[in-house]
Amino acid sequence: MKEKNKLTRLEKQWILYDVGNSAFTLLVSTLLPIYFNSLAESGGVSSTDYLAYWGYAASISTLIVACLGPVFGTLADTGGYKKPIFTAFLMIGVIGCAALSVPSYWLAFLIIFVIAKVGYNASLVFYDSMLTDVTTPERMDNVSSQGYAWGYIGSVIPFIISLVLVLNAEGFGLSMTTAMAIAFLLTAVWWLGMTIPLLKNYKQVHFVEKKKNAVRESFVRLGHSLRDISHHKGLFVFLIAFFLYIDGVYTIIEMATAYGEALGLDSTMLLLALLLTQFVAFPFALIFGKLAGKYKNSKLIRICILAYAAIALFAIQLDKAWEFWLLAVCVGIFQGGIQALSRSYFAQIIPPEKAGEFFGLLDICGKGASFMGTGLVSVVTQATGHMQLGVAMISVLIIAGYFVFRKAAKLNADLEK
Repeated sequence: MKEKNKLTRLEKQWILYDVGNSAFTLLVSTLLPIYFNSLAESGGVSSTDYLAYWGYAASISTLIVACLGPVFGTLADTGGYKKPIFTAFLMIGVIGCAALSVPSYWLAFLIIFVIAKVGYNASLVFYDSMLTDVTTPERMDNVSSQGYAWGYIGSVIPFIISLVLVLNAEGFGLSMTTAMAIAFLLTAVWWLGMTIPLLKNYKQVHFVEKKKNAVRESFVRLGHSLRDISHHKGLFVFLIAFFLYIDGVYTIIEMATAYGEALGLDSTMLLLALLLTQFVAFPFALIFGKLAGKYKNSKLIRICILAYAAIALFAIQLDKAWEFWLLAVCVGIFQGGIQALSRSYFAQIIPPEKAGEFFGLLDICGKGASFMGTGLVSVVTQATGHMQLGVAMISVLIIAGYFVFRKAAKLNADLEK
């Protein structure tokens, strides 16, 4: 039994990409909003507009990938295409991350951030679809959870180095701009370095045969999928549910630091609280992966959705430092579980040879939700002048997602491993 649960070499290499890209995610959710705030302030941008502009940038990047994901995902299902497309978007993300060290004007910084975020988000479409190639259906829950778990804990290595540099910049004889430039470059190198083993050894196992015109054929297959998706009722309902509940997850991840900054909470405290989230998320992602071996995946996802609904409701009245710490711990407990279990649940209910195509459709729902969530927060905040009202909209979507997912779980009961 012990040998059966041991990770294979390829599974470990797949997990390493989570370790690499999670460093960028952590940077985006912690240091980047604070640094952008300083650039925005020097450019005369108000705190309300700062939060809105950050939300708009996140929304634009996710909307671009929501449009590109299904097309490239379908193309990637063609034999021999997945790794090259994955590599291209990986490099856009890595180079974009490194390029964040260049601009000193807030708008130029925001544009480069959008480019880097597009590369990052798009690479995940193909990375997630690789799960069907690197492991077996009965191991997906565990391997997916391990990816998120080791991603959380591994990403703190470059982050802690970056945090020490930024918080003690003067002591090292560095300006804040120089310290942040080093952080961007360090994160980019870490991200690429952790990906090299997967790039060297990944082989596409499930695929459709290459046609004479692969690009045109990918559009044809995508068209068929979009027309036929309504006939796969369980899959269709799950995508709607995912669209609704993952909104809360992505929006809270995207805007937690920006929200705290806008509320006037101490920057150092915010960073340390979100670092705590990573340490809490590591064991709980593994715990949810183990629990999936004893309980139905769908039951665990429902628990995570309800927990996120409570988190979103609690965030509405947040205005004290201890409340942000509590929020950080609660997010850490359920963040890895809901993401990993949703990924593996979806991989179990789709045809493996169409993984890229269907994960591209999943990305429309995930990125579309994130676009809607960050967009709602930004629009409502600017329209009313009250950030809490924007946060309130998120809780409504999560609760709706819970009830839709219950329906999806009943429809997919026979497919769930």
